[in-house]
Amino acid sequence: MFYLFYKLTKEQQQLMVSEIQTFFAAERDEEISEFAAESVLEFFKDTIAPHFYNAGVMDVKNLVEEQFSAIEDEILTLEKPIRK
Repeated sequence: MFYLFYKLTKEQQQLMVSEIQTFFAAERDEEISEFAAESVLEFFKDTIAPHFYNAGVMDVKNLVEEQFSAIEDEILTLEKPIRK
């Protein structure tokens, strides 16, 4: 089971539950209870969110690698030529 490292505040969770209820009403013409919306949120947090989290981790990894490579290139320009 996946657990978010970041704990949602009560306000954040309530806002998400409300947005889920609004989505169901607008897109599916279905009224769902707060409990049902909380279940949907838990489903997404446990099953879908890890995919986005891992994609974010890979994006950061690639960005850091690119920046490290650029820094490494800059450092190498500081080398002084050695006469033989």
